[in-house]
Amino acid sequence: MIQKSYDHSASLYLIPTPIGNLDDITVRSLNTLKEVDVILCEDTRDTGLLLSHYDIKKKLLSCHEYNESEMIDKVVGFLKEGLNIGLVTDQGTPIISDPGYIVSRGVIEAGFNVISLPGATAFVPALTVSGLEPSPFLFYGFLNAKQGKQLDELRSLKDYKFTLIFYESVHRLKDTLQNMLNIFGNRTICICRELSKIHEEVTRGTIEEILPLVDSMKGEFVLVVEGNKEVVDYSHLDVLDHVKMYLDDGYSEKDAIKIVAKERNVAKSIIYNEYHNRK
Repeated sequence: MIQKSYDHSASLYLIPTPIGNLDDITVRSLNTLKEVDVILCEDTRDTGLLLSHYDIKKKLLSCHEYNESEMIDKVVGFLKEGLNIGLVTDQGTPIISDPGYIVSRGVIEAGFNVISLPGATAFVPALTVSGLEPSPFLFYGFLNAKQGKQLDELRSLKDYKFTLIFYESVHRLKDTLQNMLNIFGNRTICICRELSKIHEEVTRGTIEEILPLVDSMKGEFVLVVEGNKEVVDYSHLDVLDHVKMYLDDGYSEKDAIKIVAKERNVAKSIIYNEYHNRK
């Protein structure tokens, strides 16, 4: 299905809101908040304060992780009436570690447009200020709060070579860093605290250097973690097994051959020919 986003039909607009500094909101976001007929909010009180600051008066409906499924029919009903709907969360871009996905999916399945506006989100400034390699990166969001499941998640991420980005709460920060140290080893990380707010603070160093400092840290955190930089010798692996290792991880054949060629420091054509001659 092809979406023509600006065909003037009734649409659901995903509208980013400031993550701290109220000036972070875009002109387009403000104009959209003024123009939509109804605004879905993670918390109507927080959104009410934001709208009041910009002298915007709109009908607000609560839409959060506990009632999203129940809101789909109501939202689709509004769209069928020709009403435009805005969706915001308390801070940042909807759906990015925030509610919004279930309603958006329901609207798409009902055949209406979902339009996402660019704007504030915490992980992009954290990545660009971290001093770590910016590309490629993996934004993971929140790790599981349960110790055993979090350790399993970290083990599954241990061998990724690209920069990893996580959100974390103040109550779990120390335990999460200790788990990362145990699973990842003493990698270089950057902890961004209270981004865009007056108490914004960026701490760079190794996990061991930063761990003793976290007891005094408060606020909301983004963790940017160096990828796995260990050089692994794959010469003991047969080429067929080496390519299959990445196929089993979900890579396409083309990408798997490309990775294997890089890791074995040979031309892609050599790996391609050997793989296809023997598979």
